[in-house]
Amino acid sequence: MQRFLQSTEQINWQHPTVLAKAHELAIGTTDHTEITRRCFEFVRDEIRHSWDYRLNPVTCAASDVLAHATGYCYAKSHLLAALLRANGIPAGLCYQRLSLEDNGPPYCLHGLNAVWLPEIGWYRIDARGNKPGVDAQFCPPVERLAFPTKDKLEADLPEIWPEPLPVIIKVLTDYTTVEEVFDNLPDVELIPNLGGTHG
Repeated sequence: MQRFLQSTEQINWQHPTVLAKAHELAIGTTDHTEITRRCFEFVRDEIRHSWDYRLNPVTCAASDVLAHATGYCYAKSHLLAALLRANGIPAGLCYQRLSLEDNGPPYCLHGLNAVWLPEIGWYRIDARGNKPGVDAQFCPPVERLAFPTKDKLEADLPEIWPEPLPVIIKVLTDYTTVEEVFDNLPDVELIPNLGGTHG
């Protein structure tokens, strides 16, 4: 669990502004579930999704996401993980593979979080930002994510990562505008289930 509490290059919760915001969000409570709700709603509602609002610069590290109040879903998940870890709450990164236009190819990764809540274990939350047709909520133990997976090439990837995937960092650091990122959104190939048997 220690890996999900560390301050790292992208989830840099020891940065003074991130630490200050994390402490501000926890004022008046020590309850991990309540702190998680506050951090989630702050990132969901107050940090604007880069593509929804066509906002530059492209951000990656949690401190930059907070400073510019904008980020793609991946960057927003880095900030949420940082705010939670700064409050001693284990948090990781999760991904979905989704159809970009909701009707087959092209596909891309979508970034969200998993948080460890003592009463239920790992619980996924999606702070990408709500809009018409997207209504992500914090209502444990029920998951209310931004997007369902619908076709056979979409997937909820099961892993919980302590650090962003290298392909995510590469896209967010190689490109300088939200349009360039959108044109190069990261994807991974799904490993097909070949129906093998265990002997």
